[in-house]
Amino acid sequence: MRKATRNKKSELIPASRQLRLYEAMLKIRKVQLKIEEEYPKDEMKTPVHLCKGQEAVPAGLCAHLKKTDHVYSNHRGHGHYIAKGGDLKAFFAELYGRETGCSKGRGGSMHLADVSVGLMGSSSIVAGAVPVATGAALSFKMQKNKKVSVVFLGDGAVDEGAVYDSVNFAVLKKLPVIYACENNFYAVCSPQSQRHYRDDIYQRFCGCGIPGYRVDGNNVLDVYRVSGQVIEYARRGKGPSFVEFRTYRWCGHSAVGTDLDLGYRGRNELELWMKRCPLHNYEKRLFARGILNDGIKRRLERKIDAEITAAVDYALASPFPNKADLTKYLFKELA
Repeated sequence: MRKATRNKKSELIPASRQLRLYEAMLKIRKVQLKIEEEYPKDEMKTPVHLCKGQEAVPAGLCAHLKKTDHVYSNHRGHGHYIAKGGDLKAFFAELYGRETGCSKGRGGSMHLADVSVGLMGSSSIVAGAVPVATGAALSFKMQKNKKVSVVFLGDGAVDEGAVYDSVNFAVLKKLPVIYACENNFYAVCSPQSQRHYRDDIYQRFCGCGIPGYRVDGNNVLDVYRVSGQVIEYARRGKGPSFVEFRTYRWCGHSAVGTDLDLGYRGRNELELWMKRCPLHNYEKRLFARGILNDGIKRRLERKIDAEITAAVDYALASPFPNKADLTKYLFKELA
């Protein structure tokens, strides 16, 4: 088992790629902020699980994926959708329950999909996507097509037996799948320290023979470097990897706000993690190295803001599903 540490390899990432990582993180952050702004208006009827504070993980990992590679997501999947190249108009339309949404307005925030870019779907069931991603990896190996399957799961999901079954099978068959655990230390309101005797998620599956890594999930360059290693490892037919990305959600479990009034975490803890903001700290790094400046930052912000505004306008102008189609898409008609 391995703890990932920073090294000089991070410095070899081209400046253009470092800027794209920043843009991806900025886009994810701004989308979450827009949802926080719009949600109290009560026109989004779907529950939402925001990923503010966790932007570095999807940005750094998905930067290595091809459009044909598969990503499987969970209830906190906005960042995964955006980083994999999902369409913002279809995203916001889904949140507003419109027919033009990526799931035809029937899935909401927890059931996002965009097959055209390889985002194969999200499951609101804890660890529900893990066996599906593993099965996809089996199909890739049988077809010998060099594709990679990635599944995002939380620290709560590692308590589910489906993860152990999937990892064991993936190791046995040397499947090209990455188990990407975003450990934000809480399963709803339950701290990891009250659920796990040891803080060792990245070592949890060593008995199965899978390589395990622990990564600073708030450092996008660390995320990028280790993700590149495990994705290439899988693509070369070497088998699966398990990566624990340690990060933190600023928001509460669902809806908007911090949940501090519920008492399961304190303000000091939240403020400590906010000082470790993956976006702002990376931005300072880019400024210090001359990769980012005020002009580039303003240009990127204007571009993203315009895209978000257009997406929300599109969503609100889109029709709701027809009541006559209530049962549409529920079943596959057999010939």
